[in-house]
Amino acid sequence: AQEPKLKKIFNGKNLNGWKLPPDLTCWTASSGVLFVKNNAEKKGSNLWTEKNYQNFIISADFLMGDGTVDSGIFLRSENDQIQIGISGSLKRDMTGSPYIPGKGYPVEAKGIAKLLKAKDWNRMKIRAMGPKYTVWLQGKEVMNYKSKSAKKVGPIGIQLHANKNMSINFRNLLLKEI
Repeated sequence: AQEPKLKKIFNGKNLNGWKLPPDLTCWTASSGVLFVKNNAEKKGSNLWTEKNYQNFIISADFLMGDGTVDSGIFLRSENDQIQIGISGSLKRDMTGSPYIPGKGYPVEAKGIAKLLKAKDWNRMKIRAMGPKYTVWLQGKEVMNYKSKSAKKVGPIGIQLHANKNMSINFRNLLLKEI
């Protein structure tokens, strides 16, 4: 089957189309890249789309930066997230795995150590169809999960975890409603 055409949800120049957190010092955009870095207070914050989505495919390139990267992409709420980087609770890389409050990581993405590029851009694609999440890393399917806490409709968020010394960059944030 042909891949559906995804459209930009990040214009690469500014944060138009996103709900801005109170402290913008952690979020900057230029030259096609969303730069995310904790400030001295390390409060962390989330960047949310202005628009809500039901069923969708989101694709993003990410480049892990300095520190211990603990980030992720929220799916329709803060309830369900696909992890990027080191889990604060497990102290190991859980990229591509769902984090569900109260459940932790109910399943773990497979083969991440072989696929993840530590010092280069990585491509993650997530399909959210109702409560079912599928994740691909570098084009390889790595995770399937059906969430009991999935919201039907909501925004998509990018997490900058609090209490971390970290940075991560994103580019090519693309989405297709399905």
